[in-house]
Amino acid sequence: MTDEGKKIISDEDWKEQAQREKEKLSEALDQASGPQAGEHPPLPEPTFSVFIAGLATEAYMALGELENPITKEKACDLAHAKYIIDMMEMIKEKTAGNLAPEENEGIEALLYDCRMRFVNASKAPAKE
Repeated sequence: MTDEGKKIISDEDWKEQAQREKEKLSEALDQASGPQAGEHPPLPEPTFSVFIAGLATEAYMALGELENPITKEKACDLAHAKYIIDMMEMIKEKTAGNLAPEENEGIEALLYDCRMRFVNASKAPAKE
């Protein structure tokens, strides 16, 4: 019996899955600011993938690529982005050998993406 139908085949497949999870998380964040007092928006299922996608989203905000939902502004803070990326690396190391293959592929892909975006942001001229 093979799991090839369920297995993520390429980086592009993983990126699409990670993007879908980021969109779900973004929707949950949007809904969190919408309800009236006393109402609770539906929350995403607490999975390792959602947790890591949340950290990656925070890194993207720190890199100035996503709008901060509180300030409604984009701002680059490389020190904060590095901290989040380092936290993701620590989680990857601490969970080594305990993750499902798709979880391991996911954290690897998001770490790579965050690192590449960090390098690009580090090389960009400072905005005044």
